[in-house]
Amino acid sequence: MVTDTALVPADARSCGVLARTRDVLTPRPRLRRAAGAGEASVTPDAATSTTAGGSGATPAASAHSGLRTWPTWEKVSLAALLLGTLAFWLYGLSANGYANSFYSAAVQAGSQSWTAMFFGSSDAANSITVDKPPASLWVMALSVRLFGLNPWAILVPEVLMGVGTVAILYAAVRRHGGHVAGLLAGLVLAVTPVATLMFRFNNPDALLVLLLTAATAAMLRAVEKACGRRFALVGMLLGFAFLTKTLQAFLVLPVLGLVYLVCAPTTLRHRVVHSLGGLAAMLVAGGWWVAIVELLPASMRPYIGGSQTNSFLDLTFGYNGLGRINGDEAGSVGPNSGTQSILRLFSSSVGGQISWLIPTALVFLAVGLWVTRRAPRTDLRRVSYLLWGGWLVVTGLVFSLMAGIFHEYYTVALAPAVAALVGVGAVDAWRRVRSQDVRWGSVTLSVATAAASVWGFVLLTRVADQAYGPLRYVVLTLGLSCALLLLVTERMHRRFVPVVLAGALLASLAGPTAYSVSTVSHGYSGSIVTAGPTSGMGPGGAGGGPGGGTPPQARGATGSTTGSSTSTGTAAAGSASTGSSGTTGATTGSSSSNGSTTGTAQSGSALGGLLNAGTPSEEVVAALQADADSYTWAAAAIGSQNSAGLQLASGEPVMAIGGFNGSDPSPKLAQFQWYVANGRIHWFAASGQGAGPGIGGTGTAAKITAWVTANYTAVTIDGATFYDLTQPLSPTTTSTTTGTTGTTTTN
Repeated sequence: MVTDTALVPADARSCGVLARTRDVLTPRPRLRRAAGAGEASVTPDAATSTTAGGSGATPAASAHSGLRTWPTWEKVSLAALLLGTLAFWLYGLSANGYANSFYSAAVQAGSQSWTAMFFGSSDAANSITVDKPPASLWVMALSVRLFGLNPWAILVPEVLMGVGTVAILYAAVRRHGGHVAGLLAGLVLAVTPVATLMFRFNNPDALLVLLLTAATAAMLRAVEKACGRRFALVGMLLGFAFLTKTLQAFLVLPVLGLVYLVCAPTTLRHRVVHSLGGLAAMLVAGGWWVAIVELLPASMRPYIGGSQTNSFLDLTFGYNGLGRINGDEAGSVGPNSGTQSILRLFSSSVGGQISWLIPTALVFLAVGLWVTRRAPRTDLRRVSYLLWGGWLVVTGLVFSLMAGIFHEYYTVALAPAVAALVGVGAVDAWRRVRSQDVRWGSVTLSVATAAASVWGFVLLTRVADQAYGPLRYVVLTLGLSCALLLLVTERMHRRFVPVVLAGALLASLAGPTAYSVSTVSHGYSGSIVTAGPTSGMGPGGAGGGPGGGTPPQARGATGSTTGSSTSTGTAAAGSASTGSSGTTGATTGSSSSNGSTTGTAQSGSALGGLLNAGTPSEEVVAALQADADSYTWAAAAIGSQNSAGLQLASGEPVMAIGGFNGSDPSPKLAQFQWYVANGRIHWFAASGQGAGPGIGGTGTAAKITAWVTANYTAVTIDGATFYDLTQPLSPTTTSTTTGTTGTTTTN
């Protein structure tokens, strides 16, 4: 019988005292030698984890030892995993260009102005912020300050965050699962398609996943030692995760809190006190920036993008909060709003991003919870299943059932949980095969392998590419064959067993690896991107409708790549509207089956539109830079992507009227008129205002557009229409353009 640490004296509050006391009070588990295994294993009811495969020592003992004491092969294999992941994700990174120009423009602004960096402003003159907290921008802005503005300076920090996530996941799984389990978990994460995409992209998700993984790893240590300081660290990490992507950071909070309250080896009073301490640390770590923003007068800070009331709390609980759940949000963008379903994660548009091993992970989760059902309350194996499984189930259900904005790449938040369950569950099942519980272990591995191969076959069948035809049959045949052989491992020659295990691993990972290879082989840009090749049944990769983005070539103006089959569609859902200058902005192009796109970001325009930035010509850039020091903003444009392309190309602040999609009431017409009257803005960009639904809308942005077109001179610069806000029209003056000469004629 294992004695509960509730017997620890109340004054033994430190983590070290509690841990040492628990060790004294917990009797040594009885060891039983497995037939033919050659190593000891622990009885099912023991509180200590079973032995690590091939290590000859318990996982806990091995993990708690320092790196210097690790066997050489463990050090080498871990280094190979991390360096291999780094090289894989760095491959072809420059093809992504500025990736999501919406965030790259804010990074550029933060590299020019500390104030813009603090608030997460879209421009260095601080007109409006992005529609997320600024934590992820801080990392990239510091990198740009060190290495200058270029795609590598923006995207390499994201890759390093990904490698750090793999390392933390390995360490967390290894601590109680052993080296092989940690290595397998890290490998699964490294080849998950959506992780390969987002750890090479500049959206906030990379930092969010890093912080959530670190918080879960810290919670494992907190539960193990009943340590209040560790719980406080969990709270700090979740607080900074909140400053990365607001309430999405808290989807794991109920799981972490409940597991500690139930499983930590100390008294209930101490568990409650530690939980309150962690909550306080989270509020401080995430609330200090919010307090500053909310307490500052609006005149002393930029407008809060994404909100309708210039309030970060409105943004948090509205557009980025409850609006995502119930669909009641202003500025909804994307094809997936209102498409909620319990099977969304397995749909044609989402399945290829994350779901390859979800069935396998659920099998391991169910079996792991069943076999530990009679274990002591503080059993650390069960704690591991509860934490990673709770993360997967809770976050997965929210993503599946949310009625508001949902994009496929959000599912990267599930990748560490899936990878951890696969690593822990597979090695745990194999230990049962080698110990007294052969039947459970063999059946578990067999069912998990069959689930991975069958579902991989289904996902590969959805891809409209001849190259995946042979692969899907290899995955199915190899996977089912290995699944059958795993049922009779005790009858095999021991030299044949590793071959079967390797075949099962290959069948399980071949599909996601192929998707990830496709992802690193092509460039991705824009606001909505998906990993892997184009799916014939929905947006399964770059291109293919709203899930795509134009890979930048040269400076991102056009791209062209061919494939064995192609699909066509608009990069922004909805019809295009006509701008005030009479031009229509529409984003069109064709996407090939390998995930790349062909076409221009915006036909006949220097601007990009709703979901992607364009690349202005040299003539436009020269016009923006002319006398730019005399103005606060070199130009103003409707929508953040339109302004981002101009800003990144010229290096000068460009005002994003209306924020991301032009729907925010910033600036008001009177305020904009004051800026113009005081010579604060040089140009107003008119072309390309209709690249998506609602951009400019009928609100403030539309009023500003109408006022500018009625009162200022239109100038055509290399096919793009701008209004010179220093040249008002007289009552008897009309303005015409002369092609692309950049001149005006008055009559």
